[in-house]
Amino acid sequence: MDYELPLRNEASNKGTFGKVLNIAGSDYMPGAAYLSSVAALTSGCGYVFLASEERVINAVSAQTQNVVFLPLSDLEQHLKNADVLLIGCGLSTSKKAEAIFKDTLKQMPNIPTVIDADGLNILSEWSNPKLPERLIITPHVKEASRLLDVNVDRIITNMEFFAKELSQKFNCTTVLKSSETVVCSKDLEIYNNTKRNSALAKAGSGDVLAGIIAGLLAQGLDEFNAAKTGVHIHRLAGEYAKNDLTEFAVLANDQIRYISNAFKKLLN
Repeated sequence: MDYELPLRNEASNKGTFGKVLNIAGSDYMPGAAYLSSVAALTSGCGYVFLASEERVINAVSAQTQNVVFLPLSDLEQHLKNADVLLIGCGLSTSKKAEAIFKDTLKQMPNIPTVIDADGLNILSEWSNPKLPERLIITPHVKEASRLLDVNVDRIITNMEFFAKELSQKFNCTTVLKSSETVVCSKDLEIYNNTKRNSALAKAGSGDVLAGIIAGLLAQGLDEFNAAKTGVHIHRLAGEYAKNDLTEFAVLANDQIRYISNAFKKLLN
């Protein structure tokens, strides 16, 4: 399987490699906002703008100075300046989060969009949703069961079939996650990542993957290539982390630290 990396022109600036608008985090889940934002930057995009609650912004800003922060009250004026939208990581399913999610997708220009985590849970309850043409969804099997109203065990035993069902239902690229991962394009092309790694079975791993994919999208990859390359980079980062730290001790932020090792391998 060939993996496509974005082109990196040396005659460039921070605007060259794209701007990700990340709508993420909630009072009790600020970590998801941090992990997804920093993973996107570590994957090569030029900017990440994190729009969230003040409590989340305070928590994330204490951990990194690399993200640009936007209060949710200023969100509308920044929507048209983004190259990629990432939405849902740690967002919660509160009434306020639901309104933010739906209003953003209704107002957002038709740019590449990644919906993860609580965004998917809100989507599962939204009849006749307004969705962008260039869309990636990243459900684990339990989120997929809500989106399709299908038992989790059925999905686990036939991942390719249900990845195709999701791509057809939402006219999107699907990243269906379990111990193995299936990526299905909107044209129903399939990529399987069958390499298992228990080190990635930690809270926050999905946020890291969503950030990687958004970062690759911002640099110009199409949805299917961003998704399959992002899954592969995440897998490699997990392997490097496991080799150094053991499968027991790897945390989601460790996965981010090893993204550079994954890029090195792909560039050689």
